[in-house]
Amino acid sequence: MVKNICVIGLGYIGLPTATMFSLYGHNVVGVDTNKDVIDKLNDGKIIIQESNLEKLVNYAVNQGKFIGSNTPKEADVFVIAVPTPIKEDKSADMEYVICATRSILKYLRKGNIVVLESTSPVGTTEEIMKPIIEESGFKVGREIFLGYSPERVIPGNIVYELKNNDRVIGGINEESAKEIEKVYKTIVDGNIYLTDCKTAEICKLMENTYRDVNIALANELMLICDKLGINAWEVIEYSNKHPRVNLHMPGPGVGGHCLAVDPWFIVEKEPSVSKIIKSSRQINDFMPTYVYESVEKLLNNKKYKNVTILGITYKANIDDVRESPIIKLIDLLLENNYTVKVFDPFVKDFYLNKNNIISACQDSDLLVLGVNHDCFKDIPFHEIKKVMRGNIILDTRHYLNKKEIEGKGFVYKLLGCK
Repeated sequence: MVKNICVIGLGYIGLPTATMFSLYGHNVVGVDTNKDVIDKLNDGKIIIQESNLEKLVNYAVNQGKFIGSNTPKEADVFVIAVPTPIKEDKSADMEYVICATRSILKYLRKGNIVVLESTSPVGTTEEIMKPIIEESGFKVGREIFLGYSPERVIPGNIVYELKNNDRVIGGINEESAKEIEKVYKTIVDGNIYLTDCKTAEICKLMENTYRDVNIALANELMLICDKLGINAWEVIEYSNKHPRVNLHMPGPGVGGHCLAVDPWFIVEKEPSVSKIIKSSRQINDFMPTYVYESVEKLLNNKKYKNVTILGITYKANIDDVRESPIIKLIDLLLENNYTVKVFDPFVKDFYLNKNNIISACQDSDLLVLGVNHDCFKDIPFHEIKKVMRGNIILDTRHYLNKKEIEGKGFVYKLLGCK
């Protein structure tokens, strides 16, 4: 079953998804409003960092199975994978989904399949997309098969997980779910479970909310232990020796377009009963401030306040800084007249980022480990000691080797510990 598939949105999810469809024999048009994305795609290149993805894109493009376009084309299947950011008031900004849905209307034909992959508030497929499609005169569920099928992948391993992870498909009706299942079965080896749209939408939101709430519990434990003079990391280590306990790790906060955003979509819909979810979001959002306050205490009596930060992405070994708590920490430092330099080898374009770790540490009074990139396991502390003005290292991830650092003449401070 070879289909013509049009994927709207070529970001961290849309591009790998489009690539997978093309590798399994489908003819794919990838659509994005960013001209640079399309130009590079048609040359077999990509602008995001993802393991093995550019090689696969290059192959698909050279085989003539994958092309880029700034506008949609006629297809059998339309997959919408555009951003769903939050506004200042924490409500969902659905403009991208609305625009993407409207952009395909003149290309729709009877029998087409339309799938939303974007993480969205409950009701998006039925209450936003369905009425828009019906404006074209089609009977959704009979003439156009509409549904929701969220990704379940982790950056750095997207290609593998797209193929192997189980998947939930929510249809506007049973027939829509079954038609969408036929398409995804061509690329998914995991189990596929069929349900309705709203169930699939809240499944996706709760998968990320579960992790956000558990991280908030660990962060709240850190705040409590700080007040009590207890090492929270040690508490977690020993508590997790219990066979039915699995506390998450605390840290400088939660970032990314999923964990830091999706819980708010639930709170927006049902604020009166989403109390734990809202509280968890507030705790995790507070953590960059907690790190800032820790920096303040460490440099309280220092004449100079130059801070170097290692790592600014929202998680390790990726280039994505969306909703990164370290970016929020940097903003707090700058607002309070700190001089900040950064070193993150994964990030290409950030105005404070230095080319190497030595220049980033020049004349620094405090070094903050913000992200536990693998490359930071081999920090040249001996060389850094020569160029730093101060000698304090704040580890926000419990990642560095305390004995090694102290052996080089530094003062090692672990976040949450005196």
